[in-house]
Amino acid sequence: MIQTDLCIIGAGPVGLFAVFEAGLLKMRCHLIDALPQIGGQLSEIYPKKPIYDIPGFPEVNAQTLVDNLRKQIDPFKPTFTLGERVDGLTRNDDGSFVVTTSEGTQVHCKVVVIAAGLGSFEPRKPELQNLEHFEGKGVVYMVKDPETFRKRRLVIAGGGDSALDWAIHLSSIAERVTLIHRNESFRGAPDSAEKVFKLAHEGKIDLLLSANLQAVNGNGVVKSVSVVDKDKSVKEIETDYLIPLFGLSPKLGPIAHWGLNLDKSAIEVNTVDYATNVEGVFAIGDINTYPGKLKLILCGFHEAALMAQRAFEFVYPSQKRSFKYTTVNGVNAF
Repeated sequence: MIQTDLCIIGAGPVGLFAVFEAGLLKMRCHLIDALPQIGGQLSEIYPKKPIYDIPGFPEVNAQTLVDNLRKQIDPFKPTFTLGERVDGLTRNDDGSFVVTTSEGTQVHCKVVVIAAGLGSFEPRKPELQNLEHFEGKGVVYMVKDPETFRKRRLVIAGGGDSALDWAIHLSSIAERVTLIHRNESFRGAPDSAEKVFKLAHEGKIDLLLSANLQAVNGNGVVKSVSVVDKDKSVKEIETDYLIPLFGLSPKLGPIAHWGLNLDKSAIEVNTVDYATNVEGVFAIGDINTYPGKLKLILCGFHEAALMAQRAFEFVYPSQKRSFKYTTVNGVNAF
């Protein structure tokens, strides 16, 4: 069992900054995220998106912000469990908690901080008959390790940044990449779209526009997909993998059953320390709600700072905050 002071559910920008605020108060943090990497929406959905409302940065790239936050918290040595969804929360007799993930990982902590953005992300799936029968058997919704697809035939479906970026990257790894999109133009970055069109022109990928997936075919594993083009003709494409990249759908998930006060899909908190109605459990960032709430990253940073002050009292109940604003790499933080 992993031992820590704060278990932070969500490794997006607000969860990462909470590590910094906790670290200044000598509190250890372990972060859990259902995604295979840190960064939350910034890394998973729009890593190249410019952000304009971070103080001190007239413009900062989303992934750059994540990378900088990681550097900022490195001195405090946080630990991570990635690619696992939080399922269970149990309170011990001493007031501490055990957080359990979908893979059976257990984290013992004194404070739980829910910084899960809009909740756990689940892939948006195409409406294809028997699709679930092929999940994990050729149908995958996230590219965790590109080497899995080396010298294999791939069909990628989608028109956003993820579909474009992976089509470009995997074109030099896979045996063959076919990119299918229902429209004539892409939603993703123009630069990425231009690269995809160039790869298609050079014969390095196959590009099917104004086309839709109709069926997944195979016997136990994926063997081919059927595609309907704009002329309503059906084409069968042999493939080893189908990778539908239609974005991620945020869901509160099992957290909704933890006895927290909810307003629709958001967790109600007070604005003194962003505590929930469950003692020792806090919610910060886009997942919480209160009068006047703004879903901005900088607001989440503010909430993380105030939350950490109160969390300190759970971690060190007999101590005063005498070492608030400690040192980072031997230099005064403030």
